[in-house]
Amino acid sequence: MRGMNKIMKQVQQMQAKMAQLQEELSEKTVEATSGGGAVRVEVNGKQEIMSITIDREVVDPEDVEMLQDLILAAVNEALRKSQEMANEEMGKITGGLNLPGMF
Repeated sequence: MRGMNKIMKQVQQMQAKMAQLQEELSEKTVEATSGGGAVRVEVNGKQEIMSITIDREVVDPEDVEMLQDLILAAVNEALRKSQEMANEEMGKITGGLNLPGMF
């Protein structure tokens, strides 16, 4: 029974660390750009878009599709980087255990 208590204590400690990590991830950000930096997107570690910045030079009413593509590319890259950051931080807590769906 002592072994089970030890395991439960470890699980509780891991849960506390994961809750703290989730809070920390909301404060960490990553940035991605497209169009040579014309579109910049900042995303936090919880995959929330914090800001989108678009240089005036790429705003062409005659080519809205190009601007849409630039925004989409920057957002997707920022989200990918954010997920990668979250996975790396989670790996530090779980010791590499694969716990799908945690973030």
